[in-house]
Amino acid sequence: MFPPFNIQELVVYYNLKTVSCILKDFTIFISTGRIVYVMYQVTSTKAEEFISHEEILDTLQYADKNKDNVELINQILDKARLRKGLTHREALVLLDCNIPEKNEEIFQLAEQIKKDFYGNRIVMFAPLYLSNYCVNGCLYCPYHLKNKHITRKKLSQEEIKKEVIALQDMGHKRLALETGEDPVNNPIEYVLESIKTIYSIKHKNGAIRRVNVNIAATTVENYRKLKEAGIGTYILFQETYHKESYERLHPTGPKHDYAYHTEAMDRAMEAGIDDVGIGVLFGLELYRYEFAGLLMHAEHLEALHGVGPHTISVPRVRRADDIDPDTFDNGIDDDTFAKIVACIRISVPYTGMIISTRESQKCRERLLHLGVSQISGGSRTSVGGYVEPEPEDDNSAQFDVSDTRTLDEVVHWLMESGYIPSFCTACYREGRTGDRFMSLCKSGQIQNCCHPNALMTLQEYLEDYASDSTKQTGEQLILKEIENIPSDKIREIVKQNLEQIKKGTRDFRF
Repeated sequence: MFPPFNIQELVVYYNLKTVSCILKDFTIFISTGRIVYVMYQVTSTKAEEFISHEEILDTLQYADKNKDNVELINQILDKARLRKGLTHREALVLLDCNIPEKNEEIFQLAEQIKKDFYGNRIVMFAPLYLSNYCVNGCLYCPYHLKNKHITRKKLSQEEIKKEVIALQDMGHKRLALETGEDPVNNPIEYVLESIKTIYSIKHKNGAIRRVNVNIAATTVENYRKLKEAGIGTYILFQETYHKESYERLHPTGPKHDYAYHTEAMDRAMEAGIDDVGIGVLFGLELYRYEFAGLLMHAEHLEALHGVGPHTISVPRVRRADDIDPDTFDNGIDDDTFAKIVACIRISVPYTGMIISTRESQKCRERLLHLGVSQISGGSRTSVGGYVEPEPEDDNSAQFDVSDTRTLDEVVHWLMESGYIPSFCTACYREGRTGDRFMSLCKSGQIQNCCHPNALMTLQEYLEDYASDSTKQTGEQLILKEIENIPSDKIREIVKQNLEQIKKGTRDFRF
């Protein structure tokens, strides 16, 4: 799937006249007797070698040259239909393609691949911001150190308990922890204590069963501590893969170090965290460059560690406090955004894709068809805010929310659209992470595992938290979806478990 390729693939997809040699970690291309370029070193642990600026520029040129090459586009689409993914170079040719009928094929294929691997399940989560103290100078984030009028907050453990209970009372089972980078106010000890607090809270039938963590790049030792604390996925957005732009956008603070930030996932996986989530902030740099860099990062993780990213996030720059998105001139429209999502889906078919409440209901609805498998609901991007809304004059939010519906409204909307809102965390808790999850996904056995678990956790939500209309819609959906479980044995067990859930038993899982 990923470089180095065999000679036939190189000739077909790179249109080379001669391939002189292919080495283990990088490839030298020779055409008409001269070296054309050296491919990035996919298994290197150095950021500028596995995210090669020269390789991205060459890829951009190659894609632009071949965006109307019907023969090549058909070859790439044929490969994509095998459901084993594409290289960054192949994917960019599809992204740049401006042939209407081929674009329609791309969208249809993305939707089918999403159905093949994730069915109609949509995993639900919510962010929990612990602190917005930050020592960095990021130009796109209101948490930057020079912002003196944003309200700075840090939740105490008692405040975290109250926020978690409020989230449990909404129905959430999965959280994504967020903090600014501040070694004094937000040390790793504070994060670890907060995780312990969150897992300890059992309120009524509520419990947070999976805590994902989105904190700044850190050391192998600290990643080991997060692993021992029982986190789910470690998430870190690259923001931009363009090194020069990255350093300009992060003028001060520890985040200025491009290599340390870009190599964070390697340190996390070295520490034993096998579920990692990557993403870029679209709008900071030219989207074609970011798209190529994002897929190169995925290729690197799979080539070096044997498993690619568990999730890919695709946020866009949004207004927040002193941040005006119009100051960034690389914004993308909704149609381009949709095609990016579709091309990511067919390029990394096994990877979960996340879209947050940064995006509107209309935009999220479109992207669900094209590849997104996880969304947030009822989210707050302020520090706290779940117990009671933050006053307008006391703003601590990282960005403005576009989809302001409650979790119940989002759940109802998903079900009416034919999706199963899933609160499942079973794979993480059963040890099906990293390559074990990917093996389950690739083999197709996920339908006998994730689909039943989604239905049982949805039944929990309907019993404990749903409005009457949502419960009615959900029960009808569950009756229909039970019949789509392939295994007769598992289907019967699910039916029995659903009845037990209605009687008060919780937390069944395969």
